[in-house]
Amino acid sequence: MKHQWPDALLEKAAKIRLIALDVDGIMSDGKLYFSAKGDELKAFNILDGLGLKQLMAAGITVAVITGRRSPLTEKRMGDLGIPHLMQGREDKKVALQELVSTMDVSPEAIAYMGDDLPDLPALRFAGLGITVPNGYWLVQQHADYCTHARGGEGAVREACDLLLTAHGMLDSALAPYLEPEA
Repeated sequence: MKHQWPDALLEKAAKIRLIALDVDGIMSDGKLYFSAKGDELKAFNILDGLGLKQLMAAGITVAVITGRRSPLTEKRMGDLGIPHLMQGREDKKVALQELVSTMDVSPEAIAYMGDDLPDLPALRFAGLGITVPNGYWLVQQHADYCTHARGGEGAVREACDLLLTAHGMLDSALAPYLEPEA
């Protein structure tokens, strides 16, 4: 079912030119999985990946800022063509500020999506703060929007749809999949 967002939220979302995302708890379910050999395993939701590709096709820049370093994250972001990946960054607000200092993007044109305390300063710095229902309560309290979907379960896709809707581009992003059958 297509979401109905409040006008005030759509107004904020219409200004966004960059979305920065946390990984664990946002793009994944927030759980750390390890094999018996100690190899890290991580699941990413395929719905999120297509949503991010649609955002980038619509001209919205995507960045990922994560406190952990993971070859799995590097592989997934590379597969998606995400141009900005900052790993091992505990101070996500500083990382976000470093990133936007090279881009000529004001805070009101930034969306940040995170779920835990290390994300809170970046989320509060951004013009649009987004979190998930399985995120920490204080982050939810400061976010402009809490998705219906949980982190790792399509929450990023929901945020992508919000931004595409606010920019008047969701219908055109979906149109190729609705072509009449020959």
